[in-house]
Amino acid sequence: MRPTILTVDDDPMVSAAIARDLRARYGADYRIVGTTSGEQALGVLAELALRDQPVALVVADQRMPGMTGIEVLERAREHVAGAKYLLLTAYADTDVAIRAINDIGLDYYLLKPWDPPEERLYPVVDDLLDDWVRAHPDHTSDLRVVGHRWSDRSYEVKTFLARNHVPYQWYDVERDDEARRLATLAGAEPGDLPLVLVPDGETLRAPTTRDLAGALGLRVRAEQPLYDVCIVGGGPAGLAAAVYAASEGLSTVVVEREAPGGQAGRSAAIENYLGFPKGLSGADLAARAIAQAARFGAEMVLANDVVGLETRGPVRAVLFGDTEIEARSVIVATGVSYRRLGASGVDDLTGRGVYYGADASEASQVRGDEVYVVGAANSAGQAALNLARYAKRVTMVVRGPSLDATMSSYLVERIGDAPNIEVRARSEVVGAAGERHLEGLTICQRDTGATEELAAGWLFVFIGASPRTDWLGGEVVRDGHGYVVTGPDLLGAAYDARWTLPRPPYALETSVPGVFAAGDVRLDSMKRVASAVGEGAMSVHLVHRYLATT
Repeated sequence: MRPTILTVDDDPMVSAAIARDLRARYGADYRIVGTTSGEQALGVLAELALRDQPVALVVADQRMPGMTGIEVLERAREHVAGAKYLLLTAYADTDVAIRAINDIGLDYYLLKPWDPPEERLYPVVDDLLDDWVRAHPDHTSDLRVVGHRWSDRSYEVKTFLARNHVPYQWYDVERDDEARRLATLAGAEPGDLPLVLVPDGETLRAPTTRDLAGALGLRVRAEQPLYDVCIVGGGPAGLAAAVYAASEGLSTVVVEREAPGGQAGRSAAIENYLGFPKGLSGADLAARAIAQAARFGAEMVLANDVVGLETRGPVRAVLFGDTEIEARSVIVATGVSYRRLGASGVDDLTGRGVYYGADASEASQVRGDEVYVVGAANSAGQAALNLARYAKRVTMVVRGPSLDATMSSYLVERIGDAPNIEVRARSEVVGAAGERHLEGLTICQRDTGATEELAAGWLFVFIGASPRTDWLGGEVVRDGHGYVVTGPDLLGAAYDARWTLPRPPYALETSVPGVFAAGDVRLDSMKRVASAVGEGAMSVHLVHRYLATT
C-alpha cells in the first residue's frame, strides 16, 4: 500500500502542475492525489482515514476561496495527524505562514512558482518525506526486544537501538503474553534477558552494545591502518568535523562510544538552531549529519570505548580495549555527561526508574505516571515538555528560585503554560527508595529544611555536566574539572611550560600538537549545538594548517 501525497489548489492548472511534478519524482513510491478545493481535500482525507491508508504529505495553496490553505491543513490533522504539511504561498503571505509554524505545526512553506522543481520543490519534499518515513517505518522487519521494563540492561539496549535509528518492537515479560511466549520459545533463563530477536540472525541474549552493533552490521572496527584525522566523539562537534574533513579530502574516521548525536541527539526538539524555523529533533539532526558525513566518505565506528592516547612521532594513536586507530591528527569531541545525583539510594536504582538524560523516543513509556525531572537548563526543560505529552504529571525539582536565570525564555513560557507540569523551586532530591525499581523520592525544601516523601516511578536527572577526559592522560592539559585547555590559554601562567613548539598553539589545539578539542569538552565553550558545530568546522581548518607543516 503506497502512502498518499495529497495536493489542493483551486486553480485547476496549478493543481495539475503540482500533481504532475510530484508524480514525476515520487509516483513510483507514493500515490499522488490532486484536489481543487478544501472541502474536496478533507473529504479525500476522511475516506483515507476510514480505510486506514497512510498519508505522508499534504500540499495546500494558501489563497483559496472558502477555505485557506492554513485552514485546510489545520482541519487535516483531524484525519491524518502524522502527515507532513507544506503550504504554497505568495511572498506577501510569508508572515501568515511563519505564524502557522507555531499555531498549527506547519512543516514548511514554499513560495510560488516552484520552477524549476529540481531546485526549488524536490529538495524540500525530499526532506519532508524522509522525516515522515523515519517516523513511520515498515515494521515487518523490525527487531524484537524481550525484557523487563525496569531492567537497566533492557533500557541500555533500547536506548542504543533508538539512538542508532534501528526500529524495534518492545515486549515486556511482566505485561505481555507474547513476550512470555517468545521467552519460552527461546528457552530463556532469567539471566538471558533482554533477548534481541534478529529477523535474519541468531537470537542475542543480554548482549553488550558492541555485540549488538556487530550483529546489526554496524561498523565496530576501522578499515584503514592510518587516517588523516580521527575524531573521537559523534556529537554535533564531531559530526560537523567529519563532514568538513571528509568533504575536503581528508581520510576521516569518527569513533563513538554509544550513538551519534551526543546529548543533543536525545533532545525532543532543538528550536533555536539556525535554518529550522519549526525546530528539529536531536535524532533528526544526527541522522542528517550522519548521512552527510557518509556521503563524503567519513567512516563511523561505533560501540568503542576509548581508553588512551599515545604520541608516536608524527602519528597519534587512539587506544581502545582491544584495538587502536592511528591518525596524523586527532579531534577530541567527546562532549560531556550529566553529573551524578548524590542522593541516597539513587545509585542502586539507576537504570530502574532513575535515568541520566532522557531519550526523546522513549517518552511514551511514562504514559499515565508521575514523573520527576531534576535540573533547570534547556535540556531539562525540553525533556519535561516531551515527557508531559504522556505523563499524568511532571514535577521539575529546581535548586534555584526559578527557571528564568538558567533556561531560555521560550521554554520557560511553554512550561508555565503546560497544565501538567509543576515547578518546585528551591528544592532538591535527597533520597530515592524502591525494591526492584524506583517507588518513592524524598524531596527537601532548601529554605526550611523540611522533607517530603513522595510516590514516584520515574526520575530523570539533568544536573550540569562533567567531561570524560581521563583517557587523554597527563600530556593533554585540563582544568580542575577535566575540561580541555586549548589555544592561547595554554600560554598562561598555569600552562606555559607545557607548550614546547616555537609557534603558538592554534586556537583549538591542545597541549599535544596535532590534537585538537571542539565542542562542550573544551574549556570555556558555549555549550550550545550551534557553537559546537562551528567549533567542529573550525577544528578541520586548523587540522589542515597543522598537517601542512608536518
